Amino acid sequence: MKRRIAVLALLVATAAQAQGGDAPGQAEARANFNRTVVLAADDVRAFDKPPAGFDEASRAAPQGQVVEFGYESAVTRTRRQALVYLPPGYSPERRYPVLYLLHGIGGNQHEWQGYVRAMPVLDRLRAQGQAVPMIVVMPNGRARPDDAPPSPEQTFTPAHIAAFASFEADLLQSLIPAIDAKYPTLADADHRALAGLSMGGGQSLNFGLAHPETFAWVGGFSSAPNTRPAAELLRDKEAARHAFKLIYLSCGNRDGLINVSQAMHRDLKALGIIHLWNVDEYGHDRESWAENLYHFARRLFR
Repeated sequence: MKRRIAVLALLVATAAQAQGGDAPGQAEARANFNRTVVLAADDVRAFDKPPAGFDEASRAAPQGQVVEFGYESAVTRTRRQALVYLPPGYSPERRYPVLYLLHGIGGNQHEWQGYVRAMPVLDRLRAQGQAVPMIVVMPNGRARPDDAPPSPEQTFTPAHIAAFASFEADLLQSLIPAIDAKYPTLADADHRALAGLSMGGGQSLNFGLAHPETFAWVGGFSSAPNTRPAAELLRDKEAARHAFKLIYLSCGNRDGLINVSQAMHRDLKALGIIHLWNVDEYGHDRESWAENLYHFARRLFR
C-alpha cells in the first residue's frame, strides 16, 4: 500500500488551494498539522527503539494467517468487512485474547497489514516469546453504508467524520459479538484490547476509556483531534484508577498533532490514572505506528 495514510496524503492535495478555496475542514486539518510543537520535560522516549528489522517478514518467524471476516452491522444495515489475524499455531481448541486495531482517517481495514506492516511485527514478537498469542481484528472504522476511503475533498466533511464516531456502536454491538461468536476468544475486558493510529487512535481512546467494562487495554498512537477529554470519557474517575491494565499513549515530537496526546497524558496524570507516555522522533509516520505497536503488543495480556 503505497499511499500515506491519514491526512498526510491529503495535505499534498492542498496545493490545489491556489486554484480555489479549501474543501470542508481542510484548512483546519492543515492548521493542526502545521501547529508548532512545544515539548515539556516529560515528552521523551519511554523505551529504546526496537531492533533493526523488527517490522520485516522473517523466514525464522512462523507467520500468522490473515483472513477476511464479514459481519452484519446493526448501525449501517449492511454486511461489513474486517481482517482477522490468527497467530502462528492458531488452534480452535484453545482460547485467545483479542486486540482490535483501528486505522486512520484515509485508510480502511487493510492499513495496518499493508502500510504499517503489523503482521511481521507480531510474528517476530511471538517467535521471540515477547508477545502472547492473540487474535487481532482490523476493521473498517468508518461506519456508513459506503465505507470506502473518501476522495481528498470529502475527507474532512461532517458526514465522513461522523462515520468514525458511529463506529463505536458498530464495534460494541455488532463486531465484537460477531468475533466472539466465530472465534475461540477470551470474551472479557481483561482479555480485550483496543488501539489505533491517528483518527483510529482518537477512536480507541474515546471508546476504550469510556468502556472499561469492555476494554482493559487501550492505546492511542498519534491520536487525532477527534479525541475527547479524559474527564469527559472517564465517567467514574475513582474506578478508572483500577479498571485498566494499560493505557498507552504515543506520538512523534515532529508531529503537529502531538498537542492532542499531550493533553490526554496531562489529564490522566492530573487524575492520578497510571499510563505509559512515549514520545519518539517521528512525524505523523508509519515508523512511529509500527514501533509503538511493537512496544504495546509486548505488554498486552500479561
